[in-house]
Amino acid sequence: MLRSHPPVEPPWSGASWIDICQASEEERAAVENATGLRVPDKSAISEIETTSRAFTEHHAIYLSTPLPAASRSSEPLTAAGFVLTERVLITVRFTQNPVFDAVYQACANEPQLHACDVFLRILEALVDRSADTLEHASAELDAISHNAFHVDGAHKRPSSALRQGLRKLGQLGDWISQIRDTLLGLGRIAAFVCETGAHVLGTDEIPRLKAVRADILSLNDYQLHLSGKVQFLLDATLGFISIEQNDIVKTLTIVSVVGVPPVLVAGVYGMNFQHMPELAWRYGYPGALLLMAVTGTVPLLWFKWRGWM
Repeated sequence: MLRSHPPVEPPWSGASWIDICQASEEERAAVENATGLRVPDKSAISEIETTSRAFTEHHAIYLSTPLPAASRSSEPLTAAGFVLTERVLITVRFTQNPVFDAVYQACANEPQLHACDVFLRILEALVDRSADTLEHASAELDAISHNAFHVDGAHKRPSSALRQGLRKLGQLGDWISQIRDTLLGLGRIAAFVCETGAHVLGTDEIPRLKAVRADILSLNDYQLHLSGKVQFLLDATLGFISIEQNDIVKTLTIVSVVGVPPVLVAGVYGMNFQHMPELAWRYGYPGALLLMAVTGTVPLLWFKWRGWM
């Protein structure tokens, strides 16, 4: 008689947190067979509709949100997905993220973890990293603002420094925009879990989730403040560039106006016609030089009197 042996389950089948990073179709299928849950693919996680980013299916909560690849990174946002049940949390992502690695290291020595506890730890870590990025952006903006408005001769900086300032402001604006999208996604999934996740939330976890939502709201307000400051500094930097260009144009205008009368005098006395009374003057040449100097000096004095120089 032949005896069939039951299939050997993978060692992580009873884990409370399964983190899938850049998994193949075979790995996704193995997780689905071990947990009985549907693991969304990249196209499903990247959907932007609200109903596609937060919904329930067979007592499981499916969530997704955009996340930056790394703190203060210029790389585009990438989507991350969560499948939360009372028994297990499945995280699905397609790029490395230091937040997930840090949470894993913190949870490595705690075998008796609840799935929702891990989920809240990840949310708290993501919110903390968003706050750190906003704090760094605020410090950078304060430095740019100080150099622009509180340093003598700041508006006379060379064009290269102004261009560098514009580039830095663009980078900061990009970081703040990424944090805005991240906070929007985190706030959406936190609100959804708070409203529909009573069956997975413990009594100790509801206050933590409400605290996360409060932190997200405060960071959203701070992000709006920083976005306004970025726009203000962009306008100021462009204004400094316009002032510099106006100074250059003004200088060229003064040079051209001052140079026209002497050139006119030189042109008149350089024609060498046969019947020119001035050709017979003994002091005609020095007189012409003196007239050229006077006609060049008078516009300069006039510009100075008008305050244009």
